[in-house]
Amino acid sequence: MGKCSGRCALVAFCCLQLVAALERQIFDFLGYQWAPILANFLHIMAVILGIFGTVQYRSRYLILYAAWLVLWVGWNAFIICFYLEVGQLSQDRDFIMTFNTSLHRSWWMENGPGCLVTPVLNSRLALEDHHVISVTGCLLDYPYIEALSSALQIFLALFGFVFACYVSKVFLEEEDSFDFIGGFDSYGYQAPQKTSHLQLQPLYTSG
Repeated sequence: MGKCSGRCALVAFCCLQLVAALERQIFDFLGYQWAPILANFLHIMAVILGIFGTVQYRSRYLILYAAWLVLWVGWNAFIICFYLEVGQLSQDRDFIMTFNTSLHRSWWMENGPGCLVTPVLNSRLALEDHHVISVTGCLLDYPYIEALSSALQIFLALFGFVFACYVSKVFLEEEDSFDFIGGFDSYGYQAPQKTSHLQLQPLYTSG
């Protein structure tokens, strides 16, 4: 019963992670955030691997899934620090999220709740093929929206890590106990073979 509840809980958290990752992937695509797009894609693949490992009783897949969650927590912690400009990080100077290929920002910068976007015409700050805008009236600024999204990912990842470790441990214990009681002995059985020194001899009868 405990194994079933643990597997069901892990599948449920994986599904929540999958939905949250797909939602985040959509908004990162809209904002041309190439680094998060790549990270989200890898995360989606890892979550699918975790679901497959849980359903198919593959402890190794769950271990890989748990290892990825550690990296995923670190990545999202970096995103929080980046948008909140912790330490030397600066959104105006660093374009890590776009691999330094463009000046695009988070999609929530212009489309956040209550935001009013006003173009600034003939601005000297505008680079070639770009325009300067003024964003006012936001109920929640986009750095906090991005930070909350990453915090949600960390929350789901921590619970997923705990359940993945628990379920993989149960799987490994079951495999060890199955081997101990000779669960695979029947597969190692081979029919007796004729020895090479035995040969059939002709039988002669007197008639």
